[in-house]
Amino acid sequence: MTAQGVATNSDLEKRLRFESMLADLSSGFVNLDPEKVDGEIEIAQRRVCECLGLDLAALWQLSPDEPGVMRMTHLYRPIEGPPVPDDFDAREFNPWTLERIFAAEAVWLRKITDAPPEAAKDCETWRYFDIRSVFCFPFSTGGDSIIGAVSYHAVGEECTWPDEIVHRLELVAQVFANALQRKRSHAMLAESEERLKLAAASAEIGMWSLDIAEQRFWANERGREIFGFGIDDEVTMARFLDKVHPASREPVAEAVRRAVEEDLPIDIEYRIALGSDAERWVHSCGRMQAASAVQPQRLLGATVDITERKTAEDDLQRSFLEVQALRRRLELENEYLRQEHSLRHGSGRIVGESAGITEVLSLVEQVAPTETTVLIEGETGTGKELVARRILELSERSERPLVKVNCAALPSTLVESELFGREKGAYTGAVSREAGRFEIADGATLLLDEIAELPYELQSKLLRVLEEGEFERVGSPKTLTTDVRVIAATNRDLEAEVEAGRFRRDLFFRLAVFPIRIPPLRERRGDVPLLVWAMVQEIAGGMNKAVENIRRSDMERLQRYDWPGNVRELRNIVERALILCNGPTLRLTPPGAATHGNGSELTLDEAQRRHILKVLGSVGGRIRGDGGAAELLGVKPTTLRSRMQRLGIDPKELRDD
Repeated sequence: MTAQGVATNSDLEKRLRFESMLADLSSGFVNLDPEKVDGEIEIAQRRVCECLGLDLAALWQLSPDEPGVMRMTHLYRPIEGPPVPDDFDAREFNPWTLERIFAAEAVWLRKITDAPPEAAKDCETWRYFDIRSVFCFPFSTGGDSIIGAVSYHAVGEECTWPDEIVHRLELVAQVFANALQRKRSHAMLAESEERLKLAAASAEIGMWSLDIAEQRFWANERGREIFGFGIDDEVTMARFLDKVHPASREPVAEAVRRAVEEDLPIDIEYRIALGSDAERWVHSCGRMQAASAVQPQRLLGATVDITERKTAEDDLQRSFLEVQALRRRLELENEYLRQEHSLRHGSGRIVGESAGITEVLSLVEQVAPTETTVLIEGETGTGKELVARRILELSERSERPLVKVNCAALPSTLVESELFGREKGAYTGAVSREAGRFEIADGATLLLDEIAELPYELQSKLLRVLEEGEFERVGSPKTLTTDVRVIAATNRDLEAEVEAGRFRRDLFFRLAVFPIRIPPLRERRGDVPLLVWAMVQEIAGGMNKAVENIRRSDMERLQRYDWPGNVRELRNIVERALILCNGPTLRLTPPGAATHGNGSELTLDEAQRRHILKVLGSVGGRIRGDGGAAELLGVKPTTLRSRMQRLGIDPKELRDD
């Protein structure tokens, strides 16, 4: 695994924790009582700070009385520091940040020294509060103008989070924005209902009547104002319907028809079009008045303006839907990350029937039920992690995860904290307490991959935890204990490393209690067909491809190839071939396939004869036994003799006298 791969896994675990907290946080705002919004925001700010190791969080809202002024309405600061004034005005203390916020731009400063010269006043304020990192995100609702901002600060130490986490903080701001908007919408709704009551009490109701015979429409001054007519405008039913919004026109006409023809009361909410895309929501009630000697048949009614109430209801519904959408988005993304995490840590299958791989599986079955430390040796790409996973699957710890550390992929300065954990402030960049892999793997299995790359000065600490089960976090005097089953893996000769003075002898003996050597693929060529078909079945399904055949000549060429990259290289060849495959027959060609000096391809028999002769020559013509040609070729002695006879090879000519 590369350094980038390990960093990705570490970042993934951190992000998983944060995403899980964020999904839970957002769900708390769904169907939240408006009176509890402020308290829930304070709790959320605290959880975000605790999860990310932050020291200060604030929420700012646009002042309703002072345009352009942001007022701090929520503050979380668990540490001691200079007092924040109640009348803190961002225009005076953070003008550059405020300008960015009103421009709908986030402020990301992992180091305040990265701020531009025009942010000098802001930097002065941050230094006063010992702020080292600043993240500030504006928020709005429904794409409207900016109504506030959320800011996070690290005090004393700078933040080093990945960009993915910083991006997610913008989503936190949007969750808060929707919650605040829902609170405002509830307040507007209550205010609107109160105004309706006051309007009715103070004759703010639009009164109207419709002369059925003449189709003439009359309204009082307030009614004409509501419908958008001038005081002297002559109004007919047709002109009135023209004022009704096209989407409401048919329901209104139907309500009038039923009132006239069926004597049913009118009780309807609808929209009035005021021109230039402006509109007004109204509520009309009315019913028919019977004709008399002095009065024609007419429809009498009253209408009130309910625009504020409908706007509040719409805002409330939109905010609710946005919160639900955000929550679902978080859940889906969190589930995706968990699936990715599962794939990264998923188990595989060991494929092969050769003597070498059969011995490996036998050793695994014998050692797995024990608590013995295992040392897996093998070249790069042979499948050391698969063997480690098989040990875990057959062990008493199978229900717990396989925790991995790639000792070659971490800078030497970070290996100790990765293994044993760290305290907040243990070194520059340690903004929070972090558990190490030995702590995480308590009760589980720990794979120390590329163990030969472990810095020499840390090997004694590893030996201690292996022998005593004790360790300390970096920056802490407190001794912790752990119950870990250790599996080490290496592609180097550890004994040679010991002799060279690069690996402690006592640690080597402690790790090599039960060594398992995985043979390279060139030593088990007979397994190549089994491996190829297993890989085809695994990979082809994800590509929606059905492979039925593999040419015999291709498979035999794969078996002749030395595979310096072992099983991993073979998998790459198979995957590439599947991408290029457009039919039922898969064409496979190993890199550097055997050719004549002029570049023409050897015949199968010629290539096979050369390879067998080469192997026989290296062992003095010996076919059977340990280190014999049959074992090196990964075939049975009888099979090899049959091929030699067919190819005209006499082993007697190759034997050493």
